[in-house]
Amino acid sequence: MKYTCTRNRLESVDSAQAIAQGISASGGLFLPEEFPQISGEELSAMQHLSYTELAAAILKRFLTDFTPEEIRDCVEAAYGGGKFSGGHPAPLVTLQDGETTQYALELWHGPTCAFKDMALQLLPHLLVKSLQKTHPDTTAVILVATSGDTGKAALEGFRDVAGTRVLVFYPENGVSPMQKRQMVTQEGNNVAVCAIEGNFDDAQTAVKGLFTDDSMKQLLAQHGMMFSSANSINWGRLLPQIVYYFSAYAQLLKQGAVQVGEKVNFVVPTGNFGNILAGYYAMKMGLPVNRLVCASNENNVLTDFIRTGTYDRNRPFHTTISPSMDILVSSNLERLLYDLTGCNDAQVAGWMKQLSETGRYTVDAATLQKLQSVFWADFCDDADTRRAVRAMEETEHYLCDPHSAVAFEVYRRYLRETHDDGTPTVVVSTASPYKFAASVLEALGSELYAQDGVRDEFEQVQQLSALTGTQAPDPIQALEGKPVRFQEVSSVADMGQAVRRLMGI
Repeated sequence: MKYTCTRNRLESVDSAQAIAQGISASGGLFLPEEFPQISGEELSAMQHLSYTELAAAILKRFLTDFTPEEIRDCVEAAYGGGKFSGGHPAPLVTLQDGETTQYALELWHGPTCAFKDMALQLLPHLLVKSLQKTHPDTTAVILVATSGDTGKAALEGFRDVAGTRVLVFYPENGVSPMQKRQMVTQEGNNVAVCAIEGNFDDAQTAVKGLFTDDSMKQLLAQHGMMFSSANSINWGRLLPQIVYYFSAYAQLLKQGAVQVGEKVNFVVPTGNFGNILAGYYAMKMGLPVNRLVCASNENNVLTDFIRTGTYDRNRPFHTTISPSMDILVSSNLERLLYDLTGCNDAQVAGWMKQLSETGRYTVDAATLQKLQSVFWADFCDDADTRRAVRAMEETEHYLCDPHSAVAFEVYRRYLRETHDDGTPTVVVSTASPYKFAASVLEALGSELYAQDGVRDEFEQVQQLSALTGTQAPDPIQALEGKPVRFQEVSSVADMGQAVRRLMGI
């Protein structure tokens, strides 16, 4: 299978090159020229597969330049060995709210307690094999901009992986204390972390600029290095996320909650649009999907786009209690636009140029109609997010983090506005509540949450556990007492210098 570029459809590469390179020379994103189809018979058989077997079955359809043995080795290394607690990397939990049954797809049982582990435990293995095929004597410099969870998951996934070095930039005041603690204490001889004086969009824009900076690429090449990405702009990061949508449906089949071919809704909290886009690609492959519900926080640029067809990042940036969604430039939307326009690379490139130059663009009526036939969108502010955390605990006895709470609240609004009360619905739960203990404690009405730095994040974890009768994940508890390794802060303008300094070039 070949991969093409969203801004130049004549650019065609194998999957190994797409994964190793991360982003095209034009700044566009790679995606497969076609999507393999899953039959109803194959869908039914998936309920009898382990997660590792299911992942291998999906990946082999896209990675045709990998051998079956290579793919099997990658998925077993990613999802085996006890890296995910509870026996299943992505368990489906049944929740009953009166007469309405909903399901939570928990994607946070991995080593960093966030959904990014589902892809970033696998990507390092895919990348190493891709480098062996395409650039055997080159070290990959994994350059990452993070709004909180991707950074730690990339650091952990690539830690001490031969042939790689990892550099993560995060907004100094735009992540939770626990997210920051996870990153600045990261172990490994090939990792580096740097805060920036700005927000995630600033970091992401600068990182994408470095990827296409010819002088920087030449400097890296002189030292036997090349850039690659662990953000979801890398197809190797997005592809593993398709798997858990099929896994959720397989679990519904196994439970007898749906019959083969019966459609379901997925409600996805998203900022960079990668998580929900993976669900769209699963639908293109044959997964029976009724609606993909896009849930945003107060940074509601995606809500406005899906409702109006105008993408406009010229708006206030809000720092919220769901920081991983504090994003105004959703990179993966470019891939969706390429598909909705029938692979019109010139049109997509034009919209991306408008976004870069003016901060906004408006799609045509046909594209908007296709968009709204699949996606529904809404957002909620911090006050509604807190109420949703509390409501889920009180009515469902289900403790959720602020990002998942955004999804539960938006789903409530979806039901009210569309009267769609008969479609089985899976809410994608993206992080452990213990990564955001202060916000969850506050939402639950506890007087024990941090005020003015009185309590540190580990006291908050202990109080949340005591208050709810739940147990903090082992990876969270293990952070206490770990020494801080990284304290560097850079301006956005100096991020290129920071790369050279931290890479020693």
